[in-house]
Amino acid sequence: MKGIKKSLTEEYLYLDLSHQTEGCIFPLHTSVTVFLLLYCDCKIFKVCLVLTRESTDISQIKNVLPQDVETQIISREELPSIVQNCCLPAAVERPGNFCRAGLAVVLRHIIQKSYEADPSKKEILELLGFKKTCLKACAEVSQWTRLCELTIPSAIENFIRESSEQPSAIPVEILQLEKKLSEPVRVHNDDKLRRQKLKQQKAAGVGLSLAKDKTKSKACNQEASEELDSPSKSLELEVAFSKLTAQEDPASANREPSHIRKVKASDLPPLEHVFAEGLYFTLADIVLLPCVHHFLVIICKKHSEKLVEFPLLASWYQRIQEVPKVKTAASKCGIQFLDLPELLTTSNEQHPNLSEVPGVEEQSDPSFIGGPRPTMTKLMSKQFTGVY
Repeated sequence: MKGIKKSLTEEYLYLDLSHQTEGCIFPLHTSVTVFLLLYCDCKIFKVCLVLTRESTDISQIKNVLPQDVETQIISREELPSIVQNCCLPAAVERPGNFCRAGLAVVLRHIIQKSYEADPSKKEILELLGFKKTCLKACAEVSQWTRLCELTIPSAIENFIRESSEQPSAIPVEILQLEKKLSEPVRVHNDDKLRRQKLKQQKAAGVGLSLAKDKTKSKACNQEASEELDSPSKSLELEVAFSKLTAQEDPASANREPSHIRKVKASDLPPLEHVFAEGLYFTLADIVLLPCVHHFLVIICKKHSEKLVEFPLLASWYQRIQEVPKVKTAASKCGIQFLDLPELLTTSNEQHPNLSEVPGVEEQSDPSFIGGPRPTMTKLMSKQFTGVY
């Protein structure tokens, strides 16, 4: 096929394989890696599943493995010497025996190799996020990488195992993720986007006042209120899905009117999360999806009343299904998406327990509100003077 490059090196991908429960392959690191391979339609790697225990029933495992991924099942003793002491997943290039180990490192490598093989798949490269830094920092220095790569998969594996025996408490890592989703989004062009959002809110406010003048009926007021809510939430969705579908960014279409440009950055409305890291679908969403799905399966079966504790996570779970190719890859992995009930809690209402949850990431400057660098006029208005 035109545009597809062939590599002279052979790529081997080694994944742990312990057991499977209700269509889910464990450990979850393996489920996440297989899901990414299917999402990227990556056929570059020779996938080797490494049995972690001899008692594993291979016949049952083969029934849940996706047919699109050619796999070979091996024992721990058959691993190359360079991989013997590594934590799987691991990717090895041959010849040369160059090894990459660890979930985030291997997933980023899969994305890069998929794009190199077919540069027309630009949406694959977009998974690495702004400046290609998604999950690039190691878990030892990044609390966000540690949450996605280590603590959430481990906590959900423990939750699934313990819930089969007795009722389990909601993992604190899930509440940390819920808290993360409630924080304002920070992106490189957030000032422009927040002004666009303010413009939409003001336009919706005018429509609301006109509707109230026309009639005072309860039904009409309720309809007008819905019209007020929808535009303020739609900007983030428009921006997110315009990138996924390669459309023009709605926020960059026209220059804002003067009354919008004059609003101080501190008075602009915050941007809300669409996906895990903000407005855009990234590798972090790929990592979290299999984990959160299997967590929600247990919740819906045994603790459905607890869904109200993480409304933002439930909304994220439903929204991610709208991303192109996600449902296809999920079905091949045996993930049957749940139809969650509508939750009454809005994104602006935080669960009372969220304030007690340990923070996911320490902010170096809590007063940061985004936007461009201040001009001298703005600095002088804050009693700052320049020294020449």
